[in-house]
Amino acid sequence: MVTKTLHNEEETLLFGEEIAKGLKAGAFCSLEGSLGAGKTCISRGILRGMGHKGHVKSPTYPLLEIYNLDTSTIYHFDFYRITNPMEILDAGFREMFSGTSICLVEWANKGEGVLPTPDITISLTFNQNSRNVSVNAISQLGQQCLEGLA
Repeated sequence: MVTKTLHNEEETLLFGEEIAKGLKAGAFCSLEGSLGAGKTCISRGILRGMGHKGHVKSPTYPLLEIYNLDTSTIYHFDFYRITNPMEILDAGFREMFSGTSICLVEWANKGEGVLPTPDITISLTFNQNSRNVSVNAISQLGQQCLEGLA
């Protein structure tokens, strides 16, 4: 497990870029934390680190934003508005968790019992003037993705 204190948005983006350096096809990253904790911000950093140059918005309302990059396809989900895990199946989202894409999922707990087990969990919590982030590898793939992360 890697833990860090991040003092501002730029540090959060840079840490996301560091995480991105090791991500491999098939990785499922669960982003955990309360509203406003920085889940979308760290996702922006990951996407920037993977080569995305454009705007990254929160997928709260569309539930999914797709980024087709040179090296991979990244699916950025936000399941905050999901009330029943079956909605994930009905929308066809489960098929996107394949060995060829990278999935970043905010509020993955809303898909419990339907989604596969994450390879990596990224948990964010607030302190007074900063946020703590902990990154934990759950699977062997997750361990491979996080090998160089300090």
